[in-house]
Amino acid sequence: MGFFNELVGKVNGSAKIKCKKCSYEDSAYNLIKNYYICPSCGHYYRLSGRDRIALIADKKTFKEQDSKLVSKDFLEFPGYQDKLEKAKSTTKENDAVVCGTMKIDGRECAVFVMDSRFMMASMGSVVGEKITRLFEYATANMLPVIGFTASGGARMQEGVISLMQMAKVSGAVKNHSNAGLLYITVLTDPTTGGVTASFAMQGDIILAEPKALVGFAGRRVVEQTTKSQLPDNFQSAEFLMEHGFVDALVPRPEMRDTLSRLLKIHEGRA
Repeated sequence: MGFFNELVGKVNGSAKIKCKKCSYEDSAYNLIKNYYICPSCGHYYRLSGRDRIALIADKKTFKEQDSKLVSKDFLEFPGYQDKLEKAKSTTKENDAVVCGTMKIDGRECAVFVMDSRFMMASMGSVVGEKITRLFEYATANMLPVIGFTASGGARMQEGVISLMQMAKVSGAVKNHSNAGLLYITVLTDPTTGGVTASFAMQGDIILAEPKALVGFAGRRVVEQTTKSQLPDNFQSAEFLMEHGFVDALVPRPEMRDTLSRLLKIHEGRA
């Protein structure tokens, strides 16, 4: 558990954290040791991109790419610049996705991790550009890609440009696939909107964390459109698993080993 010391060093280990689902209080130390999962009710806390990488990457193997790309308020959308600055200050990130290369049990791969703390990981021009560049790099260097998705969808403050990212990333995913390379997606809470409608569901293998919200339109919109009552677990990872949209539900403590096995199985198949 080399990641454990790395993560616990960032926080006051004795600080108390209350679960949003069941109100159970525990120390940050114990929560990190339990992979950010509530020991009382099993609620999965949302992770930052860098904490997610720390949980799965071999120590000191992550090499970030395109970290200096930043979104601009090119439409002069009211309040957008303030929201960007607030998100940067809160998360210490320049935008809603972290991209780079890393190794898992010695096997190199490219990785992108969407961070819901940054404007709910909405898909703007920088998010699309960074993920596209990552796939282009992976294709040129014959690397598999692992993508952790978490998003509220397109970033409305960037208008049609945000919607264009769906096609741009999907094209890069297709070129990567045509090269015979592996793409694994891991759906985390929440994965919705245009991200679900594009690259989140284009993986050769689609994994999901338990209880993750995954869908396109909101529940109320779907019910009004279909004029039907939806089941309670609609748009949960478990529901998608039952209906064939997800290949496996993988608990967070098992994610690193699962990804390692999948990379080993597909090694050298390009």
